[in-house]
Amino acid sequence: MATDPAPPPKVPDPRAGFDAFLLRIGTLNYTWTNTESLLIHLIAGLARVDKDTAVILYLTLNTTRARLDLVERLVKRDACPAPEAAQSRILAVAGRLKGLSALRNRFNHCIYAFDADGGPPRAIQMRIADRRESIRVGAASTLDGTTLEEIDNALRELQTLNNEIWSIVADYGFPF
Repeated sequence: MATDPAPPPKVPDPRAGFDAFLLRIGTLNYTWTNTESLLIHLIAGLARVDKDTAVILYLTLNTTRARLDLVERLVKRDACPAPEAAQSRILAVAGRLKGLSALRNRFNHCIYAFDADGGPPRAIQMRIADRRESIRVGAASTLDGTTLEEIDNALRELQTLNNEIWSIVADYGFPF
């Protein structure tokens, strides 16, 4: 009686586990966008405008950096309508968001590469670093368990910041 031949050995898929990164990066993008949009309420309260006007200001500025700069400048001006305690909290939130933006940018402004020999995937930055007499292109980082942990920590921090912004909005009566 003939037996079925053994299946061929599986070749390791270099993308195995990459779905976990895609899921985390997608969650990071969603969480980031959701949290960044809360700056609308801070802009409304600090600029003493209604929410619709704050939305126009927010959307006119097309980068996170510009939006955070606006919030910080509104807080730092002499005529800031928010009390000192609110100002400190807002500056702290803005600073923490700026710190997290580097991680977000690292995974949004890159290409992903897979090792033909089955090694872990890498994120390659789409940036040129000008040096005195040369250029450096495409700094790469390995996507591994440490990277997943880094993204998970950022997600927890974004959730904390999201809650803090809502708390500021409620505590100081900023437009909802």
